[in-house]
Amino acid sequence: MPDTFRQLTGITPDAFDQLLAELEPRYPQADAKRKKRPSRQRKPGAGRKFARPLSDRLLMPLMYYRTYTTHAFLGFLFGIDDRSVCRNINPLQPLLAGIFRIPERRIEREPDEIRELFFDATERAIPRPTRRQKRFDSGKNKRHTLKHQVVVVRKRKSSGRGGQRRRVRIAAVSKAFPGKTHDKKVYDATAVVCPDGVRRTGDTAYLGTGLCTPRRRPPKGPLTARQKAGNRRVSRRRIVVEHGIGKMKVWRIAAERYRNPRRRHTLIIKNVAGLHNLMYA
Repeated sequence: MPDTFRQLTGITPDAFDQLLAELEPRYPQADAKRKKRPSRQRKPGAGRKFARPLSDRLLMPLMYYRTYTTHAFLGFLFGIDDRSVCRNINPLQPLLAGIFRIPERRIEREPDEIRELFFDATERAIPRPTRRQKRFDSGKNKRHTLKHQVVVVRKRKSSGRGGQRRRVRIAAVSKAFPGKTHDKKVYDATAVVCPDGVRRTGDTAYLGTGLCTPRRRPPKGPLTARQKAGNRRVSRRRIVVEHGIGKMKVWRIAAERYRNPRRRHTLIIKNVAGLHNLMYA
């Protein structure tokens, strides 16, 4: 049963209980604020009540993130109308973001983490936009995409043979950029604030940013043996950002073609990063 629960949600039952315990004190205040918003036409307390308890309503977005199934299937599983699935999921997404608190540019480093940040960008396919399509046309992937810059930090490895494997934490996720935007322009626009004395490492897309990057082959000749060895050292260090992004894509909503409104994309990716940290950091 715990294995099945993790396959369906991406987290363990213990992690779910921890997340629910943090959500329960936040929900009443957020729900009261939602009901008193100026655009609401009904009085507070009027309208339909939620048919499922908060635990089921939390389970719903977790299953949605992990499987990226249809609302009709989720509605069938939880015994509600498929049009009510959004009504159950959407109010919880900002609350989850408030729990995870994934920043966009100001990075905090924890004491048990090494003094190095790893940068990379990840792209996500979206439906063909109706306007300004060229901005989202990614030449590399031959499709329309949204792009986020992801910053990863690595935990210090435990000493001894029985120590835990080195773990990775998603330290920051930028806002969404059109897929055509170059990684260097994303880095410049994000203006990440790093702790003092911390090395920053990226791939060759970050040349000219001040990050530690591999050397690119010069136009008139190959790299020297020493330069190739240096590139291998950089690649061995920065592979952790590829691992972090790959683990985020365990939640299929971060991997498959995006079907939701673009305005919610950053919120969803940050929540996925928070779930990653809950399980793997």
